[in-house]
Amino acid sequence: MGLSASAYAKRRGVSHVAVLKAIKTGRIVKESDGTIDPEKADAAWAKNTSQAQQRKAVKKIEPASERPIDPPLVNSGPNYAQSRAIKEAYLARLAKLEYEEKSAVLVRADSVKVAWFNTLRVLRDRVLNLPDRLAPILASEADPRKIGELLDTELRQILNDAAHEVVKQSTSDD
Repeated sequence: MGLSASAYAKRRGVSHVAVLKAIKTGRIVKESDGTIDPEKADAAWAKNTSQAQQRKAVKKIEPASERPIDPPLVNSGPNYAQSRAIKEAYLARLAKLEYEEKSAVLVRADSVKVAWFNTLRVLRDRVLNLPDRLAPILASEADPRKIGELLDTELRQILNDAAHEVVKQSTSDD
């Protein structure tokens, strides 16, 4: 048999207003006839109310022999405390990521992609311009060893410049 909001408040040891607020916020629900089933409401109250905001109500406990055995409640998801813990864990992870980004331990992936794109574009352009620059010089050379030295020197210069550019970009981001 269901109880009125006042009767349930008295049974629970809370104010009538607290029960009405719990109904309004959806922490407990009324039955179809407008009354409150105390067992269902107690379980919902415990599940949906923050432990920090719950008062420790003094409740009469019936002897074990007089209490009916309730069927186990079906768990439809995490309770309030578990949900709050999950939320706090994710907020802590986000705060850690923000801290690491601001302290330059982490960098944004898009900025790394842009920096590498620019570096590789410059490298590609310099390598592709190599034949136009060296063709007249190499055409006048007959010694294969001298041609190899010229090509080696130019390629090493291009690659060293690219490496220095990468180092310069990585230190300028700090």
